[in-house]
Amino acid sequence: MSITRLGKMVAMWAVLAAAFLVVSASAASKARIVRLSQVQGTVQFDRAAGNGFDKAFINLPVIESSRLKTGKDGRAEVEFEDGSALRLAPNSEVDFIRLALGDDGQKLNTVQLVSGTVYASLHPKNAGQKTGDQFLLNFAREAVTVPQAAHFRVQLADTKATLAVFKGKLSATSPAGQIEVAEKHSATIDLTKNDLTKEDLAKNDLANSDLTNIALTNKDADDPAKKNTFVIARNYKDDPSDDWDRQQNDYHNRYASADSSTLSSPYGYGMSDLNYYGNFMSVPGYGNVWQPYFMGANWSPFQDGGWAFYPGAGYMWVSGYPWGWMPYNYGNWAFAPGYGYVWQPGNWNSWNALPLVVNAPARMIVPTAPVSGPQTVMVGLGLAAYPAGEAPRRLTINPGSAGFGVPRGSISHLDRLAKTMNRTSRPVVAWTVQPVSAMPSAPGFGTRPSSGLGPGPGPTRAGTASTTSSPSHTSTGSAHH
Repeated sequence: MSITRLGKMVAMWAVLAAAFLVVSASAASKARIVRLSQVQGTVQFDRAAGNGFDKAFINLPVIESSRLKTGKDGRAEVEFEDGSALRLAPNSEVDFIRLALGDDGQKLNTVQLVSGTVYASLHPKNAGQKTGDQFLLNFAREAVTVPQAAHFRVQLADTKATLAVFKGKLSATSPAGQIEVAEKHSATIDLTKNDLTKEDLAKNDLANSDLTNIALTNKDADDPAKKNTFVIARNYKDDPSDDWDRQQNDYHNRYASADSSTLSSPYGYGMSDLNYYGNFMSVPGYGNVWQPYFMGANWSPFQDGGWAFYPGAGYMWVSGYPWGWMPYNYGNWAFAPGYGYVWQPGNWNSWNALPLVVNAPARMIVPTAPVSGPQTVMVGLGLAAYPAGEAPRRLTINPGSAGFGVPRGSISHLDRLAKTMNRTSRPVVAWTVQPVSAMPSAPGFGTRPSSGLGPGPGPTRAGTASTTSSPSHTSTGSAHH
């Protein structure tokens, strides 16, 4: 064995040993780690490392006490272990107050909406039961609990909050009491604690609208602390970000279990991306494995990504690929002769701070964590954050890119393009899905049809794929090294 290869093996095992120590420490506690699964435009993230907000990237681990906020052109999504998702519209901020496990293994989630608009698509296991998962969304002095699977939106303004339920039902609680909001209904909560009477509603022509009465006040309404008012409507108004949220939801619904029937995993986060960006197959000697499209003969799973620092855990490896969550935190990568790198699912009882590798070829470069310092360190093309704005109408995907820079859902039939590239070993060009309109919705009640599957959130990164835009579209590329 050469000295060079021996050195690489020693380095790999040293890093793996450090990773096992991190995992062991995490497993001993009841803390949880969830995924920052979508970053578009200006998004900032506070990893609770004491350095405040910094630029956000997809696949960053989200831990308890983390904070996430979007700018005027920013959107973000956080995926929980069961595949549930919390999405932030522009100019929004949330704090992850609690991400923990109960004594019986139930997942306990408390999120504080600080400002703006959030969407939640949740399906907690056995919700509402004593040992079931719990999700609590706080805003102002109010709180929303989820007794069953639900898809809803909460908008927080200076003097009021609006809750719209697209699917399922919710329970809203305030100092004035508690109400249930049914599917396709909305609730407007007066945060100023001023009571609205039926006469007030009539004066404002609200009594002639679709409102069902309407002003719900507590029997102790004379108590200033209990003067919150709920106004319930049988409908809800559109919001400019509704189409974007609907497209993300459609993406997950379509791809969550498309090709993974043979994968026995207790987790659902990242599963949609695995089915969109790659495929499961059986490889002799390796069993049921997964492999990304467009990987090429010389591709390595560690060539593009970065190191992110977290308090109490040190540096964690973060993949720059849009599908790069589950294959880097569970199971292991293996090099299969004739196939290249494949991911072998498994090891579900532990979370890997660094992905595990078996049968690595001699040429493999093992990433090593920085010695010290809390800054994020990029490797190769680094970590990905898609620009805001419209996607280019045409997207070129190069061999060896493994999907890097391809926004999720932005291209239909990605598998067909992969087969074409396998035959020709040349770049492939595809039309992208029409992007979400940035124009506000027309005023009024009701919902509008989705404008397409997938957000199409902007151009790809330089060095990975070239783009050609139509005359009415402008695109730019960026890369981190």
